[in-house]
Amino acid sequence: MSAAILFGMLFVLMLVGMPIGVALGLTVITYMAFWTPVPLESVALKMFTGIEKFELLAIPFFILAGTFLTSGGVARRMIRFANSMVGHVTGGLGMTAVLACALFAAVSGSSPATVLAIGSILIPAMLKQGYSRRFAIGTVASAGGLGILIPPSIVMVMYAVTTNTSIGALFMAGVLPGLVLVLMLGAITYWQARKHGFAREAKVSWRERWQALREAFWGLLLIVIVMGGIYAGIFTATEAAAMSAVYAAVIALFVYRDMTWRDVPRVLVDSANMSSMLFFIIASASLFSFILTSEQIPQMLAQAIIDLGLGPIGFLLVVNVLLLLAGNLMEPSSIILILAPILFPVAVALGIDPIHFGVIMTVNMEIGMITPPVGLNLFVASGITGAGLGETSRAVIPWLLTMLVFLVLVTYWPTLSLALPQALGMM
Repeated sequence: MSAAILFGMLFVLMLVGMPIGVALGLTVITYMAFWTPVPLESVALKMFTGIEKFELLAIPFFILAGTFLTSGGVARRMIRFANSMVGHVTGGLGMTAVLACALFAAVSGSSPATVLAIGSILIPAMLKQGYSRRFAIGTVASAGGLGILIPPSIVMVMYAVTTNTSIGALFMAGVLPGLVLVLMLGAITYWQARKHGFAREAKVSWRERWQALREAFWGLLLIVIVMGGIYAGIFTATEAAAMSAVYAAVIALFVYRDMTWRDVPRVLVDSANMSSMLFFIIASASLFSFILTSEQIPQMLAQAIIDLGLGPIGFLLVVNVLLLLAGNLMEPSSIILILAPILFPVAVALGIDPIHFGVIMTVNMEIGMITPPVGLNLFVASGITGAGLGETSRAVIPWLLTMLVFLVLVTYWPTLSLALPQALGMM
């Protein structure tokens, strides 16, 4: 009954359009006022203790780094390098979009930021060269999802903090699945381009490729600094996030010089706005998790799932369906913060590795980015092209089906996720 009341109120408030952070907080306060003896004075305490974890500092730093990189011309140089490498393949600019999104994902940690940075340049270019609007939207919106799978990843940070899992191991676990998904998205992009007869770019010389690499070098070096630093033990994931923010500011202001000091206040304000929104959601979700735990709801739900006797295979199937449905209604941060505390204990009890389970949840969140009505990547692509939500939703269908196949692969082949962190001795 307690679970029905809590989730029922939350669903109703979300259904009427209330922001998820406000809906979570109002649900808990209403429940505490009428159905539980837990004092209302604990609300402020639980909200503040929910955001005081040191690891959460990685989120604003990664957001700041991504904002500097988006504003500082790094995306444009990565696109030029990607185009020099794969532009001559059938569907040239589409293939360029997939590779450029993968490269930018490895420095930004955010899917919407990746779609905005790459899509604002490549989508108009594709339309100008005769590509269909659906192809342009589908390619960039789906490949932009790599922003939360290829490390660094803000969603992985939230999962790690919620479940007390190693952020560094999670980051490494996302590398191989990310590369496999890049290949799969590239394959479906190639097939769609060939099917519709889209053009390819002229093949460039190795000298031009080397020149493009030199121009993109300082942006690409951030990948080595973050991942290499974490693996080598030079700094933690949180310290790597701070390092990436400083590094991104330096290359934007002093190396590429695409930004001036007048642009810095705008970058800081934009980053602060995004960080504040996420931290408010985290604080409200922490309060929601507290009341769930206080009412013994996660324990009862976990036991009920175990009593069904599903086993790991059946449980993971149910989890994927649940997360895909949740991805239609909520953004990834909220899903992780609400459902991870409930599903994680069951996964551990069934012998599912916590790192593998984190990758599974992340891939589900990635798919949720391109499913209506709350797919954030769809809204960003819609804003760039002016297309309606219906058109953008239909545009991503071939890539969405490819990502669903990839989800099955990741779910039932744990070696894909665990091989690298195990080989590096991080597990």
